Amino acid sequence: MSLLELIDRADERSLAAAGLACLDRCLPLLAPQGGEVLRPVWAAVARGDGGAWGEALAKARVELDGGAGDDDAAGLVREMLDAAPGEWSEGPLREWASGCSVTALALHGRYDAGEVTDESIARCRAGDGAGAGPLLAGELRRQETVLESVAHGPTGLRRARELSTEGGRVLRAVVSRRARTS
Repeated sequence: MSLLELIDRADERSLAAAGLACLDRCLPLLAPQGGEVLRPVWAAVARGDGGAWGEALAKARVELDGGAGDDDAAGLVREMLDAAPGEWSEGPLREWASGCSVTALALHGRYDAGEVTDESIARCRAGDGAGAGPLLAGELRRQETVLESVAHGPTGLRRARELSTEGGRVLRAVVSRRARTS
């Protein structure tokens, strides 16, 4: 099943987890040490608590307001956070999760070995990952696995968090290596 199909079939909790996981993996570009800031947001997703979701997002926005990092990339991560809907509703969450998916793939593509275009990202999301570099392919797999895991219930959130932590480490390492060699 393609990433687009997984997003189309996802429920509110899965959509919130998918968008949050993308944001979490890209967070090192905004706040290299900011991973714990999203823990209360993850907890709200686990409970399926819309009220706690909105409050935790608002708090995370305030805590990450001074985030630095690579200017343009950090700005895109900030946009992902700012675009998160405060309401726990399928429509806004689906739009946000889909937007986060595109942004996360694009950000990973910036640091990939091959050329990544809007067209190649669209192809990947539609199920054709041929020609995707290792970072883009890895991010695509993580996004698919998060949606598949969370579809099995709250226990899948643990796997989603593990994938986010792993993906954040990978991106942080690539960015660090690139900074040292440039």
